[in-house]
Amino acid sequence: MPRPVLSILPLFLACVPIAVQAQSIQARISKVEAAGATLRDVRLMLDWPVDAPDGRLRLRAGDIDAGALGWHFEGVDWRCPLRRETVGGDTRWRCDGPLRAGQGAPLQLSLVLDAATTTATLTGGDARVGLSRTAAAPDATRIDLRRVPAAWIEALVRAGWASARLTGGTLDGDVRITAPDDRPMRVDADLAIAGLALETDDGSIAAGDVDGDLEVRLTLPDDALQARVDGRLRGGELLFGNAYVSLPETPVGIGVDMIRVGEGDWALPRLQWRDGDALRVDGHARLTPDFGIGALALTLASDDTTALPARYLSGWLGPAGVPGLSLSGGFRAGLELKGATLRKADVALRRLDIGDAGGRFRLDRLDGAVRYSASDPVRSAFAWRGGALYGMPFDAAAWSLESGAGLLRLREPVAFSFLGGEIGFESLQLQPPADETGLRMQTELRLDALDIGVLAKSLDWPAFEGTLAGRIPTVRYADNRIDFDGGLSMELFDGRIDVSSLAIERPFGVLPTVTGDLALSALDLHALTGVFGFGSIEGRLHGRIDGLRLVDWNATAFDAELHTEAARGVRQRISQRAVQDISSVGDASFVTTLQGRAIALFDDFGYRGIGISCRLRNAVCRMGGLRSEGNAFTIVEGAGLPRLDVVGFNRDVDWPTLVERLAAAAGGDVAPVIE
Repeated sequence: MPRPVLSILPLFLACVPIAVQAQSIQARISKVEAAGATLRDVRLMLDWPVDAPDGRLRLRAGDIDAGALGWHFEGVDWRCPLRRETVGGDTRWRCDGPLRAGQGAPLQLSLVLDAATTTATLTGGDARVGLSRTAAAPDATRIDLRRVPAAWIEALVRAGWASARLTGGTLDGDVRITAPDDRPMRVDADLAIAGLALETDDGSIAAGDVDGDLEVRLTLPDDALQARVDGRLRGGELLFGNAYVSLPETPVGIGVDMIRVGEGDWALPRLQWRDGDALRVDGHARLTPDFGIGALALTLASDDTTALPARYLSGWLGPAGVPGLSLSGGFRAGLELKGATLRKADVALRRLDIGDAGGRFRLDRLDGAVRYSASDPVRSAFAWRGGALYGMPFDAAAWSLESGAGLLRLREPVAFSFLGGEIGFESLQLQPPADETGLRMQTELRLDALDIGVLAKSLDWPAFEGTLAGRIPTVRYADNRIDFDGGLSMELFDGRIDVSSLAIERPFGVLPTVTGDLALSALDLHALTGVFGFGSIEGRLHGRIDGLRLVDWNATAFDAELHTEAARGVRQRISQRAVQDISSVGDASFVTTLQGRAIALFDDFGYRGIGISCRLRNAVCRMGGLRSEGNAFTIVEGAGLPRLDVVGFNRDVDWPTLVERLAAAAGGDVAPVIE
């Protein structure tokens, strides 16, 4: 603000000798334009009593507009005692006093003028702005900043970036402003920033607690902006949309050139980022007025990717469900975007290791290249040495790829061993995000003889034994959802479980949801109940579980019906323990043809059939059995002597309570009591 005020003072001070003789002088000027500033409704008053050593000066302006610098003030009022001093035979004028503008807190403005120089100092608290001009270069102004709040230059920033607000931090350094009448205004600044905080009106771009040193060169032709920024940043945080950057304490070199005309796009012909061995970036871009991507070309390189997840990737990794991702090794990459559409990508991998802190997956020693093209066809290949999924290792695999017309495809099938069997990708097609469409993927998957026993042990499940096999003609990923066409078959407990209509929503995000249908065929109940510690039942189990829905791996809905079917050569017997367990879980009791404690003499019983159903909705299980009458349902229908039936008497059961009963029965906490 001092500079616009200075624009009119030399004219007024030329009248001071008259004021000294006349004791007072007043002037009112409707408009003054000088040195890139416009002052309106200007009023100057000077009182200088006869023989007094100094006078009283007051300057008021209804409005001051600093034009291209973006400064605008209303209700400016400066009062000070005006003194005439003689130094080395030369006369100079000095005026020190409070300066007010609008409702803001007053600042202290000190002004010294002589025939050769004009200097001004504006102070407020610990902040100080010093300004100087010389008669030899009247179009040049030098400003010295010391602990100046960043908010003091917000108007200058908003002149080129209307939605930006400086919310914290201080500045030190030198600013040089040149505003010749025949050329654009130029601003050159060498600044040290401390604790800088910035955010846009919509919150999409922000910075917090950033330190650094910057060299800023601005040229402000009519209705345009040209800027060059070079420097080093240390510490703090940056946010650009989903991109979150946590700056290290070691200096990060930056370089940006910006050009903008009117309200048009931003042209960025030079982009540079230098973070040691962690990340080096070069490129150019065109951004829309609201900083959306119009076009972008970048080359990126990292010789040590260890720091990348914490410093640069967390803004994407968290929503993707892998916040604890770890990297080591290196890469080189080139990217070209038009709008939000990827046009070209070329990534070279060098001994890259990828891991998940939760132990869900790991890839070891990726080498090779992945090339993508939205137009002309290209080919590439990469390989990994091995890895693991939930702690279960898989071996090496090599992938041959081709790309063109916006798709990345597998050139030939890939297979690798897993769980004693083999996983095969017969085909693979990937489409990167474009415009409003997210990543899409489609593959044909083959599973051969995967050992379920090894899987159960790795996931701390009961000791299942069997194999998992299947061929899924289409696995599709889109909109954060995986859909499986076809089915999976599991050979379990000497029977078979077929899975169909399988889908997974948010597979790596918050509250992953699994849906599907299961069909059970001829499972050996003796082996099944032995694994779960659920008494002992002999026979073959059949049934379905339709509309299964798991949210965060907890069942929230399904329609289940399980029953036994007689098979040649297979006994149908049920133990006392199993009877008691079924009774406790199904809120049931049993009835026999024998009375009193005589039933305790028998270890097991024959049965004609076992059937149970559950329709789960809203955490309530609607129970059923072989037959249902009113609120009662038959779970076990006995056969022979002693004949024993198990009947449930409460068809609506709280699901969490039912799960607790199942856990207690499987753990052996329910002892048989025969009366």
